[in-house]
Amino acid sequence: MPTHSAAPPMFAGRAAFAAALAGLPVPDGAALEAARGRQASLTKPAGSLGRLEEIAVFMAGWQGREIPQAERIQAVIFAGNHGVAARGVSAYPPEVTRQMVANFENGGAAINALTAACGAELEVVPIDLDRPTGDITVEPAMSEAECLAALNIGAAAVRPGSDLLFVGEMGIGNTTPAAALCARVFGGAAQDWTGRGTGLDDNGLARKAAAVAAALACHDGAPRDAFETLRRLGGREITAMAGAVLAARHHRVPVLLDGFICCAAAAPLMADNGGALDHCLAAHCSAEAGHVRLLDRLGLDPLLHLGMRLGEGSGAAVATQIVRSALAAHAGMATFAEALVAGQAIA
Repeated sequence: MPTHSAAPPMFAGRAAFAAALAGLPVPDGAALEAARGRQASLTKPAGSLGRLEEIAVFMAGWQGREIPQAERIQAVIFAGNHGVAARGVSAYPPEVTRQMVANFENGGAAINALTAACGAELEVVPIDLDRPTGDITVEPAMSEAECLAALNIGAAAVRPGSDLLFVGEMGIGNTTPAAALCARVFGGAAQDWTGRGTGLDDNGLARKAAAVAAALACHDGAPRDAFETLRRLGGREITAMAGAVLAARHHRVPVLLDGFICCAAAAPLMADNGGALDHCLAAHCSAEAGHVRLLDRLGLDPLLHLGMRLGEGSGAAVATQIVRSALAAHAGMATFAEALVAGQAIA
């Protein structure tokens, strides 16, 4: 597994986190224009490759070059445990989190196979698995120091110079805090955002919705900035994903957002800064209830609809193949001039 050298934390305090969220880089305008010009010159009717053309231009803007690459693809899976899991909100016990981390490390999970297929380098980052977060129905998930630590773990995992990043998660019970985050950021009743997760029956779904409602009520009077929302209702792995997404923006690394939990982790960032996810593409729309609504609120159009609901970054790994195809066409096709083809002939 990759290791990271010691470095100062990106977020020295909550004020530094807020400042990083307020001052965000924008895509390279010259690279965007050059990529659009190249698309217009390739031997195809304008717009005939649909979203593949849009993806290539998007990647060019964030990588700052006319012909973007997908050679250094980074996948990071964060894992954490949740105090709210004791309320019966998952079909699996919390010890499965550690067991699945071992499976990741031994190469036996879906994400291992899918990252190998798409050419991504996988890293697994377990965070204090022996110490679940606080039960969000009665207390904050984390202290300020714990929240900062999780944000910085996420930020430190991002390698500057990566061509593309996607993050994923493992944490039994984590669709409960994800649903609570969505409801707090975008409003709506607990049941609007609560789904069956790992396969809850009707009684389990009712317990889960009740837990989300109790969490919202418990923290209703608290400040609603991104830091406080993540601190109170997130989890360590959820907050680490938010830190990684924000760090990637500052490193100008484009991001593929995975499923419901990953998008829920990013939602507080956009609530504080409406452009916070401009460097992100939605990989897929999962089968988890609420993800369609969440993507709509985030203003993201998913690349895939495959009925997936595994997590682990698995949908993003599959969507990476779409990005690679987009960049292959952008880089590898001949221009009209190179092919000695008159543009009007295929317009």
